[in-house]
Amino acid sequence: MHQEHVNWHTKTSQEVLDALHVNEHKGLNADEIGTRRTQYGANVLSQKDKESLLKLFLLQFHQPLVYILLLACLIMALMEEWMDTWVILAVVIINAIIGFWQENKAIKAIEALSKLSHSSVMVLRSGEKLLLESSHIVVGDIVLLYSGDKIPADIKLLHAKELKIDESLLTGESISVEKLVGVQSADTALADQTNMLFSSTLVTYGQGIGVVVSVGDESELGKINTMISNADVLQTPLTQKLAFFSKRLLYGILGMAGVTFIIGVMRGEELVITFMASVAMAVGVIPEGLPAAMTIILAIGVVKMASKNAIIRKLPAVETLGSTTVICTDKTGTLTQNAMTVTEMMAAGKTYLLSGNGYDPKGEIFEAKVPMIPTKGTALYETLVAGVLCNTARHVKVEGVYAIEGDPTEGALIVSAKKAGLREELLLQDFEHVDTLSFESEHQYMASGYRIIGEESNLAYLKGSVERIVERCDLYMDEQGSFVSIDRAKIEASAEAMASQGLRVLAFAKVYLQEKIDTLGHHHFQKGLIFLGLQGMIDPPRIGVIKAIQSCYHAGIAVKMITGDHRMTALSIAHSIGLKTDDKTAVLTGKELEALSDSELASLIERVSVFARIAPEQKLRLVKVLQSLSHVVAMTGDGVNDAPALRQANIGIAMGIAGTEVAKESADMILTDDNFTTLEDAIEKGRVVYDNIIKFITWILPSNMGEGLAVIFAILAGITLPILPLQILWINMVTDSVLGIMLAYEPKEKNIMERAPRNSAEPILTGRLLFKVALVGILLALSAFSAFFYVQALGMSEEVARTLVVNIFVFGEMFYLFNCRSLRYSMFQIGFFSNPLLLGGTVLVTTLQLLFVYAPFMNQLFKSAPLGAVEWAITLGSSFIVYVVIEVEKSLHVKRSEAK
Repeated sequence: MHQEHVNWHTKTSQEVLDALHVNEHKGLNADEIGTRRTQYGANVLSQKDKESLLKLFLLQFHQPLVYILLLACLIMALMEEWMDTWVILAVVIINAIIGFWQENKAIKAIEALSKLSHSSVMVLRSGEKLLLESSHIVVGDIVLLYSGDKIPADIKLLHAKELKIDESLLTGESISVEKLVGVQSADTALADQTNMLFSSTLVTYGQGIGVVVSVGDESELGKINTMISNADVLQTPLTQKLAFFSKRLLYGILGMAGVTFIIGVMRGEELVITFMASVAMAVGVIPEGLPAAMTIILAIGVVKMASKNAIIRKLPAVETLGSTTVICTDKTGTLTQNAMTVTEMMAAGKTYLLSGNGYDPKGEIFEAKVPMIPTKGTALYETLVAGVLCNTARHVKVEGVYAIEGDPTEGALIVSAKKAGLREELLLQDFEHVDTLSFESEHQYMASGYRIIGEESNLAYLKGSVERIVERCDLYMDEQGSFVSIDRAKIEASAEAMASQGLRVLAFAKVYLQEKIDTLGHHHFQKGLIFLGLQGMIDPPRIGVIKAIQSCYHAGIAVKMITGDHRMTALSIAHSIGLKTDDKTAVLTGKELEALSDSELASLIERVSVFARIAPEQKLRLVKVLQSLSHVVAMTGDGVNDAPALRQANIGIAMGIAGTEVAKESADMILTDDNFTTLEDAIEKGRVVYDNIIKFITWILPSNMGEGLAVIFAILAGITLPILPLQILWINMVTDSVLGIMLAYEPKEKNIMERAPRNSAEPILTGRLLFKVALVGILLALSAFSAFFYVQALGMSEEVARTLVVNIFVFGEMFYLFNCRSLRYSMFQIGFFSNPLLLGGTVLVTTLQLLFVYAPFMNQLFKSAPLGAVEWAITLGSSFIVYVVIEVEKSLHVKRSEAK
């Protein structure tokens, strides 16, 4: 049931209760529940009608390349070549199983999302408190929330006591959000709606009471569910090009086979002989090994990426990475370390910089670039002490990795103190903890009271917002540790300078308490505080991310950061990691984006690299607009809010550590270390995979073309076939399965990450590569035909002549394989021994071919015959000609390219 859209965050509590006809103190009556469920819908996420598993499996066969394989399979069956029939059929079925598995996994994204909404919560009905499963919740229910609860639906907050919610599921930001009762303006972004609670987010602290305003598909989680369902699952550039290429190949094969048969009949040949000739031509032209080789090359790429912390869930995604033109990345944990770190301090009017990364306490404090250790009793020392003692977090080491138990901001203060050698356990030898006054939004500070051991005097340390701390301070600790009159303007100017760098700034103070205390109250801190200093912190960039972004720029790939942070914080991070930003359109916020039409956004999006305060549907919109401009988009994310955009992107990339199950199920690839630098490595591997696929296609087609031309020439000339269908199958089986696959192991070529991304509109075989395929195919066909007639003129048998033709195709392909190791450089430039598996493959094929020529059982099976020195000289001579001609063509192409 579709619910009329209402901006509930703009309403007062009483207006919401009146609109939903519910009593805050009694809740709904039992007899109202059914009516509400009918009117507003159930609190469950709907799912699209799924294709049956059988239909999903059968659809895997609806592809042109599969038609070609099935045609080859049928021909082999008609020829009673059962071994080849079963081999080709096995390839078809294996490909279908892989495709079926991939699609079925993608569907599970929505199922994973549905599981998120299952939880139990306390509800007020008919004046009584009931613990209900979330699916039983209806619009109008009064819900009582406590720390640890999962929010069951979208809720308007009625009462709150120090309530904090973890909304990272929706916004991607790890810091809990403080929730307050009140009214907000209609244009308030989702991430800033502090009077609203959203389905499946978590209560991390405090208590609250609210009224359910949206359930199921009408909740924010439900809208994301709908977006995932409706997101287009785009074909990868490779699958699109292969589909086009395969259709043309299929039509060409059927047309050539038909023409061959018609010509034979018109020439008066016997129908059986003509049919066999047509079959021979079709078998020769069909690249049976192409789908299997593609799968193997992609699979090898998957294995290589897995060793580099990139798990590929869908095989074609390997290649898609190589054609990426834009990376849309989230900030927290991907570009940054997701570990708040103090990088700057101010005490006694002096600025100090801190080194080190994340929660690792290794680091130093610098004054004017000179490392220093704070002296006890100075303002800097006291500021660090205040950060440790006015703190509830714990700094721990788990399996060799430092982490924080508690608030990340408080954890950063413990780490900054440890860089100066200050540890809580040592400080507590001098202090006895008395009481803590928790942070409250109304007061904007936290205080911890202590009794000084041995002196029986009391003091309290405070930390909080600069404004609230400074207004309560009368004194200021100077460089010598003396107390002087405070200069509030100077402190605020220092705080603003730190904040302009994207730092989150906290102020620290202390106060000596006159009386002995057991309980702290706000009346203790109205005035008379001594200001100590400031600490500025930020979630720092990951190590290596700056270099990775620059590498992407060199590769012609644009990088765009999409975050839930505020404008200034986002811009500061962008500058620190080297993102290119346009001065006029440096940052686009979600609110500004909302006001733009798609055409206006399309004209602007190329110049904007930073998007701040972005909502889930806006991430999806950004991806779609980029795709409308013919970009191949890679999208990273970890939250439920990222799932629709991950599914829409050409390649969705989820975070393995911080990523939700929904994000992972929606993605094509998972980064197990959540690191942007891993993505750059993966793009490089993707380019290598695509290079090797193109090399394989460029290598495999000339042989098929040459075999087909040889048969067609024979039919047109009305002479005996120079090669039999079974012999053609031998060539294709040996060369495709042994030689061609070795191209999958070809290492990367130099400067691969300095090329511009491939044009997505460019065909899989460019004009130059088509020329190369035709040139080699014609050379092989002419060599084979000439040799066939020449050795027969010397008095050799038809079996010897055909064996020589087979030899010319096998060794011609072998020599041409070394051409195809690089489409730009010679094999000596890339290193003759740089692909040892390929060298091993040539030895194996040579051995198999010697068996074909000389083994009696092979002679009987394939109608081959032993060859002499003359035939071997012809074989090697024609193969060497192919190699030299292609190397000359390659050299001329390079010179033309450099001249441009």
